[in-house]
Amino acid sequence: QVQLVESGGGLVQAGGSLRLSCAASGRTGSIYRMGWFRQAPGKEREFVARISWSGGITNYADSVKGRFAVSRDNAKNTVYLQMNTLKSEDTAVYYCAAATVVGVWTYWGQGTQVTVSS
Repeated sequence: QVQLVESGGGLVQAGGSLRLSCAASGRTGSIYRMGWFRQAPGKEREFVARISWSGGITNYADSVKGRFAVSRDNAKNTVYLQMNTLKSEDTAVYYCAAATVVGVWTYWGQGTQVTVSS
């Protein structure tokens, strides 16, 4: 089992920045990829960014490219999502996820609310 705990959400004005953290515990040796997703009110959960646990390869949704950056600290078993130039449409609950099987997001955190005021 892997446990994920997100933190760092909050209220920020448009154009501002926030950094989310996701701390993993448990069988972290089984993780090969970590990801961030978000779900806005009335919308489906969507992919935001991901990073491979060993090589640090990253991928982003088009909507956040150039504004968000995902990184990891393997020593701390923590993944970060630096969010810059935030827009009102970035308002959502942000979830951290871990993949231990190819193509499957096996574990999920409880989510952290990000609200961007215009």
